[in-house]
Amino acid sequence: MSREADDVPAATAAQAHVRAASPAEAVARTPASLEQFLADLGTRAFRFAEVGLRNRDDSLDAVQDAMMKMLAYRDRPAEEWTPLFWSILRSRIVDIQRRRTFRLRWLLPAPERDDTVLDWADDAPDPARAFDGREAYGKLADALAALPRRQREAFSLRVLEELDVATTARAMGCSEGAVKTHLSRAREALQRQLEDWR
Repeated sequence: MSREADDVPAATAAQAHVRAASPAEAVARTPASLEQFLADLGTRAFRFAEVGLRNRDDSLDAVQDAMMKMLAYRDRPAEEWTPLFWSILRSRIVDIQRRRTFRLRWLLPAPERDDTVLDWADDAPDPARAFDGREAYGKLADALAALPRRQREAFSLRVLEELDVATTARAMGCSEGAVKTHLSRAREALQRQLEDWR
């Protein structure tokens, strides 16, 4: 999610995520260490996992597992960390989704429903703008959750994370053409779902 989203009114914040981020706008950042890299992307990784898993605890577990696995790749060049991390996290999310599919739910006690809304840290001085930003993010998260998995991943990695097409393709394990197709379909679906926020 763009770091400037809190400074933009809700309607334009939702629109900004639907528009394409040009590769020239994506600034290449080289972190000082793997720890710094992981620290900088923790919240974004959690949001990515939460949209796919729709469960706070599972999302936290997926991100933590991916970060722990990344520590084994400390010696890799820093430019490889981004596609590697997103590929690991994506695989972990898919694993959790598959495990849920095969779980014998009727043998487990009914889980307590956690309806608490995450309170994202917001240093904005205007409470109304903060509320509008959270509402816009909620609408976007709901719209993303309704997309097919591959479209959601392509949109999240290309637009929200501002990865280039090649890096996104490596993270998703598909061709660059497939990334473009998934992204195009995701944009069309999101534009339809977010029509009221224009």
